[in-house]
Amino acid sequence: MIKAMQKRRFWVSGIVLAAALALLPFSFHAERSLETATRVEGSQAETVKQQLADRFRSPFVDRVVLVVRGLPAADTDEGGKALETIVNGLKDQPGVSGVVSYLELRDPIFLGKDGGTFVLVGLSSDDGPVETLVPKLHQLATGFQNQLKAQYPAANIELTGEIPLNADIRAASAHDVNRGESLVIPATLFLLVLAFGSLMAAVIPLAVGQLAIATTLAITGFLAHRWHLSILVQNLATMLGLGLGIDYALLMISRFREVVAAGYTGNDAAVIAARQAGRTLLISASTVAIGFLALLTVPISEIRSIGIAGFLVAGISVLLTNTLVPSALALLGKRIDLGRLPFTPKLDACRAELTGVRWRRWGNMIVAKPWLALVLAGTPLLLLAAQVRHLDTSVPPGNWLPQSAESVRALHSLEHMDRGGIVESLRVIVELPDSIAGTDAGWDALNRMTKKLESDPRSARVISITTLAEGNRAALTDLSRETRRTFLSSDGKAALLEVLPTGAVTLRDQVTWVRELRKTGAPALTGVPGATLIIGGIPALNADYETIIRNHFPSVMLLVVGGTLIALLCGFRGIVAAVKAIALNLLSVAAAFGALVLVLQDGHGSRFIGVPQGTGSVFPLVPIVTFAIVFGLSMDYEVFLVARVLEARRSGMSELEAIPEGMARTAGLITSAAAIMIAVFAAFTFGDFLVVKMIGFTLAVAVLIDATLVRIVVGPALLRLAGDWNWWPGHLEKTHCDPDTPVAK
Repeated sequence: MIKAMQKRRFWVSGIVLAAALALLPFSFHAERSLETATRVEGSQAETVKQQLADRFRSPFVDRVVLVVRGLPAADTDEGGKALETIVNGLKDQPGVSGVVSYLELRDPIFLGKDGGTFVLVGLSSDDGPVETLVPKLHQLATGFQNQLKAQYPAANIELTGEIPLNADIRAASAHDVNRGESLVIPATLFLLVLAFGSLMAAVIPLAVGQLAIATTLAITGFLAHRWHLSILVQNLATMLGLGLGIDYALLMISRFREVVAAGYTGNDAAVIAARQAGRTLLISASTVAIGFLALLTVPISEIRSIGIAGFLVAGISVLLTNTLVPSALALLGKRIDLGRLPFTPKLDACRAELTGVRWRRWGNMIVAKPWLALVLAGTPLLLLAAQVRHLDTSVPPGNWLPQSAESVRALHSLEHMDRGGIVESLRVIVELPDSIAGTDAGWDALNRMTKKLESDPRSARVISITTLAEGNRAALTDLSRETRRTFLSSDGKAALLEVLPTGAVTLRDQVTWVRELRKTGAPALTGVPGATLIIGGIPALNADYETIIRNHFPSVMLLVVGGTLIALLCGFRGIVAAVKAIALNLLSVAAAFGALVLVLQDGHGSRFIGVPQGTGSVFPLVPIVTFAIVFGLSMDYEVFLVARVLEARRSGMSELEAIPEGMARTAGLITSAAAIMIAVFAAFTFGDFLVVKMIGFTLAVAVLIDATLVRIVVGPALLRLAGDWNWWPGHLEKTHCDPDTPVAK
């Protein structure tokens, strides 16, 4: 029977390995297909972009800003000639749909207070994603700068705007991945060698993690051709691939070594380990996958991308661990201890028993005084979890973008010129029952709305068709066709107003402003019943993002908790054990969020992870994403422990004996796995990408809390207090002796 199972396993393993190796080359190019732009499906921000493209046929739907400094002022003859060199060069470039500067519009908005100027460049997506044009524009800007430096040594030309900023975020993300891996892999290998005492046993989990990452990236690269997938896939796939891949392989190898130590051959031990650990891994992976599947219900490209990447990583990790790892172990047998450290004893039954002695003693202490254990461990957890009440999920204020990036430097240059609002403008589309261009009533209504917005102290400037025509409808014919298409729809009933915020208006203030305008409505602003407005731009995107996450968070929590409960009921067949696991997970998540509030949001110790002061708030995506991830990851250790306690109970032990036995068999494994996961997640807290830093920190803290206080103190104490009710309405009859299965000692 064992030989037949092993033969089938080798065939399945061969197919899985061939598929993984075939996908491997594609993983190196996955980044090119991933997006840095955030897409919020059905949001007003997306609707504005769509209307500008379809209804207005604006050449500036997607645009970048070329910031020009170190030249004579644009309103002088000398400065105009220099600017003309730049503008003419841009107009000849493929993919450039429009160019506007002080030469086309003699508007003071183009004259920065320190003498600088800027050029708006519209981009066309006809030949592919607009992101692909950014490197070419960078090269072009460098060429203009070098050309003008001969006459103007201080000339400086840089690119910024939403698209270049996103491109630089992509670069920062890739850099964080590379740096994170360079820190994680040596640390992980060291921890694995310490855990197993041999190099061979340590290399296998690391290989599984790397293969899971590569396979996930390759598949997401293909999926990105059909769906909008975010660059965050890189970071999350790397973090979770190393964490889950190593975690699962660690359990399988530990079980294999335990069976080999009991005197079984390599082939037999591999089959037994796969049978015993495989079911536990499937339950564990299903709880992780449920959390990620729940994220697919949120209509935001970043969050859905994380859901897809996480689901793939969990599925691929458990597939590799249940196929390739047992086959490799069967081939190795006792050679799993190759490269054994000189200070570690050889693998034998005595050593396998000795490793659990301390944990068994600890377990006996917990079951002897469960209430004391609950009070001592539960009190600090509850105090930390209480900090969740202060969690602020609005966009953090301040300069959290990578400061070394050209687009960020150029944005700061615009801010010094008092023109930063060009990048962060509110793009308001107002629609009137009457034709704006064709009737005095429509023109007056738009003019009235423009003046009301201009009177707001948060507004630095409002640009509309009425301001460009200086309030004179007859002057419309003097404007270029490009300008009319930008600010007036083809049917004449809708108009675009670009509202530029002042430099004092923070990102959070901008979001508040957007919500106020939407609540006020077009009839109040225009004085025309039946008028409507929609708002786009970066501030509106941030507002829509926050609103959608806030609305979807409860349903995601319900899906994750409900789905996990069903998976645990199927696995444990005990209501109390499953409900207890859910409650402990919620406690772990709340405590991790509390740490996030204290350290990153409030700044207590944040300087130690590269954040000089508190961020004041947390990115909206962090809580919903980390909840889904932490809930699944925390369940891993609960499943490992409870599965062994249940196994001990079914072998005939009492609850007082089974809990210390389960801890003796799993606590060392949980500690080793947790140390590796903490090292993986912590490495990503030292990158430049603040979103990933927050996610990495929260995951590291959650695993630390879960693997120490929760699973080694609170969990066993609750198991002891519940007693036989843990397994109700399941059955605890003693299992029949299985000659393939070593009896727990």
